[in-house]
Amino acid sequence: MLKCSTSLWSADLANLEAEIKRVEPYSERFHIDVADGHYVPTLLFFPDLVKAVRKHTRLLLEVHLMTTHPLEWIDPFCEAGADAFIVYPDCEHTLDELRRAVLTAGKSFGISLKLDQPLEVLEPYWDDLDLYCNIGTEVGIKGAGMDPSVPDRISRARTIITQRGLKAEVEADGGIRRHTVPLIAAAGADYIVPGSLMFGEDPGKMREWLASL
Repeated sequence: MLKCSTSLWSADLANLEAEIKRVEPYSERFHIDVADGHYVPTLLFFPDLVKAVRKHTRLLLEVHLMTTHPLEWIDPFCEAGADAFIVYPDCEHTLDELRRAVLTAGKSFGISLKLDQPLEVLEPYWDDLDLYCNIGTEVGIKGAGMDPSVPDRISRARTIITQRGLKAEVEADGGIRRHTVPLIAAAGADYIVPGSLMFGEDPGKMREWLASL
């Protein structure tokens, strides 16, 4: 069954504690988008806010760094209570630098790819990769529809992981809707990143539907 890394971007941020408690029983972990206004034209989540979130949940906190200088943010978010990091290959640090920093900190290491970045970018990193986060929309755009290429990309990643006996999991982020989730599930994803699908619906009924797929 698909698991949920619930995106706090879609929560009512003025009532974040209550929102966390409402969806926590129906989530395996929380997905926290961090944006610096440069890498993407959005400003989202910062270490002090993640520190506040940490006080209200024991679930794993997955920090998605949509930033130009992600290496500078790993230590501050570790101190705030982050458990895992997802980074992009086209930032101003190399993936090797980021991998070393994340693994040295004892955290899980994930990589996101934009729609125009080929899966082959991951080839040197599969053995150390805990998570491949498949982005289904333009980065930093909320509410966009899922690109048609997503199921095939997820299926290809799942095939690589299975054939090589790797530990990496596959997560689908962006365009998570009632009509796209069955396609994502059939392609072999382990996780979805629900936003409005979790916070805009009854989360218990949504999980019942997810289990029925």
